[in-house]
Amino acid sequence: MQKKSVWSVYLLRCADQTLYTGMTNDLKKRIACHNAGKGAKYTRARLPVKLVYLEKMKNESAARKREAAIKKLARKEKLKLTKRSPRRFLDRVRIV
Repeated sequence: MQKKSVWSVYLLRCADQTLYTGMTNDLKKRIACHNAGKGAKYTRARLPVKLVYLEKMKNESAARKREAAIKKLARKEKLKLTKRSPRRFLDRVRIV
């Protein structure tokens, strides 16, 4: 039986306080990749990054659509999203 893939759409706060939006089906691995300087070109020059918002999606298509929608938001609106993520939830996402 094949394991069901869980997709996540996330916002990272970069060291220069900018926000980066992405999506993945392996959140821990992807954030570790960003912080190792092997992620998106945008984040490589703005390390370290920190997870500030997370949405779980049912499939890749839904994740792609939500990522695109978030990317279109103004910074102010993205910051509002980060206020909705409970700190205790984000802190449980341990990145090794």
